[in-house]
Amino acid sequence: QVQLVESGGGLVQAGGSLRLSCVASGQTFSSGTMAWFRQAPGKERSFVAAIAWRRGDTSYSASVKGRFTISRDSAKKTLYLQMNSLKPEDAAVYYCAADRRGLGSQQTRHYDYWGQGTQVTVSS
Repeated sequence: QVQLVESGGGLVQAGGSLRLSCVASGQTFSSGTMAWFRQAPGKERSFVAAIAWRRGDTSYSASVKGRFTISRDSAKKTLYLQMNSLKPEDAAVYYCAADRRGLGSQQTRHYDYWGQGTQVTVSS
């Protein structure tokens, strides 16, 4: 089992920045894919960004590309999401997810492990 714990959410004004963190523990893996998803009230959980843990290849949703940056620190087993130029529509609960197979998928069904989520609120 892999445990994922997110932190770093909060309230920020539009145009501001936040950095989310996700610490992995348990039976972690040296390869695979880790990703960030988000879910706003009344909406489905949607893909934000993913990173191949070993190679560092990244992918982003169109709505965040150029504003958000996903990264990882392998030694600390920590995943990050730097969010800049935040907009009110970015407000959501942000979830960290892990996929051992390294599919690099943007679909929730391909991720085996999930964190509990961290709330991001953006005021206009």
